[in-house]
Amino acid sequence: MNTESTTNKIAGGARNLADDVLQSAEDAVKSTRSMANESLDKAEARVQNLRREASPAIDELAARAQDLATRGIDFCADTGARARRQMQMAADATTRYVVQQPGKSMAIAAATGAALAAACLLLSRRRNA
Repeated sequence: MNTESTTNKIAGGARNLADDVLQSAEDAVKSTRSMANESLDKAEARVQNLRREASPAIDELAARAQDLATRGIDFCADTGARARRQMQMAADATTRYVVQQPGKSMAIAAATGAALAAACLLLSRRRNA
């Protein structure tokens, strides 16, 4: 019986050792899981913090972009209105000149027409040649 009791002691010791190893492995898994969860929680908190910090900056950039767009539209509208006023002033000045100087106006118009006709004639000859 001595051999049996020694075998039983060894088997019991092996079981205890296996249980201890299994328990250690389970503890390691729990610890790893806990650390992973903590790391994820910290990362989530950092992401939320970054979002909170970035949101005002994004809003400010959007407001600046809107302001620049508005200024550009206003500038274009003002430039168009200014061009229309200048064209109207030129048309009014031309009308006044024609009313005040009808003979000169006719002579200038005839000379301009002749110059344009000559230019067109020269261009058409060059194209045909």
